[in-house]
Amino acid sequence: MKIVIAPDSYKGSLSQVEAANVMKAAIREVEPMSEIILKPMADGGEGTLDALMTAAPLSEEIPVSVVGPLGGKIASAIGIVNKDTAIIEIASIAGLPLTPETSRDPYQTTTYGIGEAIRIALDYGIRKFVVGLGGSATNDGGFGMLCALGAEMKNASGTSVSIYGKDLMNITHVELGTLDPRIAHCEIYVASDVDNPLVGKRGASYIFGPQKGATPVQIDELDQAMKNYSKLCIEANSLSASLAVYPGAGAAGGLGFAFLTLGATLDSGAKLVADTTSLEDSLKSVDLVLTGEGKSDMQTIDGKAPGYVAGLAKKYNIPVILIAGTIVDHDQLLQKKFTEVHAITSSDINVKQAMREAKMLLFNKTKQVFKDWVKLTT
Repeated sequence: MKIVIAPDSYKGSLSQVEAANVMKAAIREVEPMSEIILKPMADGGEGTLDALMTAAPLSEEIPVSVVGPLGGKIASAIGIVNKDTAIIEIASIAGLPLTPETSRDPYQTTTYGIGEAIRIALDYGIRKFVVGLGGSATNDGGFGMLCALGAEMKNASGTSVSIYGKDLMNITHVELGTLDPRIAHCEIYVASDVDNPLVGKRGASYIFGPQKGATPVQIDELDQAMKNYSKLCIEANSLSASLAVYPGAGAAGGLGFAFLTLGATLDSGAKLVADTTSLEDSLKSVDLVLTGEGKSDMQTIDGKAPGYVAGLAKKYNIPVILIAGTIVDHDQLLQKKFTEVHAITSSDINVKQAMREAKMLLFNKTKQVFKDWVKLTT
């Protein structure tokens, strides 16, 4: 039997790669000779780099030293897949996991290191990028990243501003013509699963600012500063006024907007990961697909990774089994999307216990589900 294993992470318990390997081990106990293809999925947030490094052919990880979200140098990495595409994971360069809760303040964080990582990839000769936007600790509209790529951001005195979120308030002049000229020859694909505009009540500052430590006063100030900054970017550099209201411009504290100014394409995180790892090609000749995530509900059907996997498999009439941590499906809609739906929790196992014992529970559930599947189909 030939099987593709393509789970997302079980947040707080297992990464995508860990979950895929647990499922693989369970299947091996039932059918040791099965051909198993690991294609761990991600939506652009934490774990995207590892997922792509595991699933994509010809992949290598390059260590980099860049400016972290709080301004000091950090050790991170970029991925190179298929010898021509760089993977940049925002969470591993300017992410919340790198910012202790007591230090979360969008005035004091920066996206500068992301621009540094891009330039390192450019130096390697890379001209194609896949960027995972999820999990950022920043709310600077991506101006820090643009500065690292050569853009000029100046205050009323004609002096270059610093690179932190608070400096967004001081920008009166934006020059993008000084960007690294190699950027003009790049293809940049950005994984963004939110459709928020840059500013306003649904914008970056109001919707995502609080989780990054922003106070109500800061949210108002950052939103106003973001309006001014986006206007300067657009008017001074002859860009389309629609960029600031483009769906996803507000992703990752406005990084979506900054990438749009570079000519990037914003797309579904699941789709980008699947395309980069050639998931669809792997599905054309398999017998079964296993996928999963921490919690499955209506959002699973509407764009989350397991739902996207199921949609691809359906094109080739491949059965898909979903094994989730918990399931909320009052209208039985998941049952219509997937061939089978299973949860590792039960009346005897609560969510806290399931998270604590996720590896064992996922192994046991996968083993039982696969054993039943083999009996049913042979």
